[in-house]
Parts: sequence; C-alpha cells; structure tokens
Amino acid sequence: MSTTRHLVNRRRRLATVTATAAPPRTATAPEGAASPETPETPETPEAREEPEGGGAAEADPGSKGDGDDAPARDGRPRGRMPRLRIRLPAVLCAATVLLGAFAAWAFASAAALRDDPTRQNTALTDMSRTSEVKGQITEAVGAVFSYTYASPGKSDLAAQKYLTGKAVQQHKDMLADVRAQAPKQKLVLTTTVTESGVEHLDGDRARLLVFADQSNTRTGKEEETTYAAAMFAVDAVRRGDTWRIAAIDTFTR
Repeated sequence: MSTTRHLVNRRRRLATVTATAAPPRTATAPEGAASPETPETPETPEAREEPEGGGAAEADPGSKGDGDDAPARDGRPRGRMPRLRIRLPAVLCAATVLLGAFAAWAFASAAALRDDPTRQNTALTDMSRTSEVKGQITEAVGAVFSYTYASPGKSDLAAQKYLTGKAVQQHKDMLADVRAQAPKQKLVLTTTVTESGVEHLDGDRARLLVFADQSNTRTGKEEETTYAAAMFAVDAVRRGDTWRIAAIDTFTR
C-alpha cells in the first residue's frame, strides 16, 4: 500500500515539474487526450518556435479571406486579367469609332477637292485643249457676228455650224435689228476678235472671255462706217471635233 502511494506521489511531482517548465497552453485539450497523470515530454525551445509570419501564412489558398484582388504566390495580382478582358472590347470599340470618323472626314475632304472648280479647271495645264478651244471659238465668233445684206444666208449657215442650245435664240435676238435694216441701208457688219482667254476648261466644256472690234458700214449713197468695241463671254461645248457656242453672256440685264 505504501509502495503504491509512493509511486502516485512521484508521478504527481513529475507532472508538477513538467507543467512548470512548459508554457501554458490556451487550447483546450480534445476529448480522449492523455490523463494529466501521464507524464509529458517537455518541449524544447526549437520545437516551440513557430515559423515567421505565423500560421496564417500557411492558410489554404481557397479559404474565405483570399479575395479576387489578393496577390498570388508569384506576386502578380489576381483578378487583373478579367478586368483587361472587360476593358479590351471598349478600347476596340473606341478605336473603331475613331477610324470610322476619320474615314468619313477623309471621304468628305476628297469629295470637296473633286468638286472644287479650281481643281477641275485644266485651262492652265492642258495647253493643247486650251489652244484648240480658243482657236475654234475665235473663228466661230467672227463668223456668227458678221453679216452682209448681199448674202444673209452666210450668217445663217455660220449659226447652224457654230451655235447650239440657247445661243441659237440669243444670236437671233442680237442680230434682229441688223437683219431688219440691212436691205434698206445695205449694211455690212464685220466682227474681228482681238483677244480671247479661256477662263475655265473642264473636259468638253469651257468658258471664254472675248474682246472684239466691230465695224458697221452703210454702203448706200453715202458710205458711212462706225466702229465699236465689244466684250462678252461665251460658254462652249465640244461636239465631236468641233467646239460650239452654247451660251452668250453680254454682262447686261
């Protein structure tokens, strides 16, 4: 009996010494743990030291505290790629809108340049065509604005050859008085172009400014000649190989 009590007291003393040497434990011992009477091996300082950063550093990556923006183990932020995938379509849409606006502006600018009369005027660049229209219109003006009472049909033939469009009626109105007085006064009207210039040339259409001298001679009993200078513009069109006068502008209203 004394021996048994002696052993029990010895175990209690060992348990007391062990509890004094070890740090106090805050966690509650789980059920089924060893009885306090069982002697425990004291922990060494190395075994009691926890790794730097605490146990939280070894938390499960899929735990509740790991959010989308939390940094990954390699240091790169999580959740950045989904944001890039969301922003990329917006950037592409903005670029498409800008490119579309630029294309519309470029198309409008090109159309404006094509419609600009100064861009279409080849009077100073196409010297061959400019010389052609200038020579033929000079001849046409001299023919249609000359009239003699002795052969009125000559003026009509010239009008048929060199006039077209509304210039036909304009020519008749301008020479109406001459035709009416020519047989009685034996009139002879002569028109000579002194200078002409191509103001505008675009393909088969042109506009010219014409300077001319006119002499009106009465060949009756008393011959009398009067002189006058004329300035007018003509619109010309090309029919085949011939330039014709399509309109006459005398700058009067």
